Amino acid sequence: MQFIVNIDVEEIGKAISFYESGLGLQLIRRLFGDTVAEMGGGPAPIYLIEQPDASAAAPGTSLQRDYKRHWTPVHLDFIVEDINAAVTQAVSAGAALEGEITSFAWGKLAGMSDPFGNGFCLLAFADRGYDHAK
Repeated sequence: MQFIVNIDVEEIGKAISFYESGLGLQLIRRLFGDTVAEMGGGPAPIYLIEQPDASAAAPGTSLQRDYKRHWTPVHLDFIVEDINAAVTQAVSAGAALEGEITSFAWGKLAGMSDPFGNGFCLLAFADRGYDHAK
């Protein structure tokens, strides 16, 4: 099975800039009148989809998109070699570090959010990664 990742963003140009400079992804192509950007550089393509603030979040509901920091049960983890450098890079591109970098037996984790309120984590695995977790 394959999968793709879709991320709603308020401004496609700002989103492309953040995901390139903040997380090291590359723009592959723009689609659908430049409202969608396909980003590469990871194991699955990430599609940034421009959606206006306060637009309907789902058909048949009164929920509206909101680009303030929000919670969702699904988020992305980006695996990095140097977590301090990756946090600095992401923050300089507009991300927010939410708390301290935390150390575990399996490695280090930094909880972050992108400029559109979407949460993500940066992970730097120790030698055996999750094999340390029991």
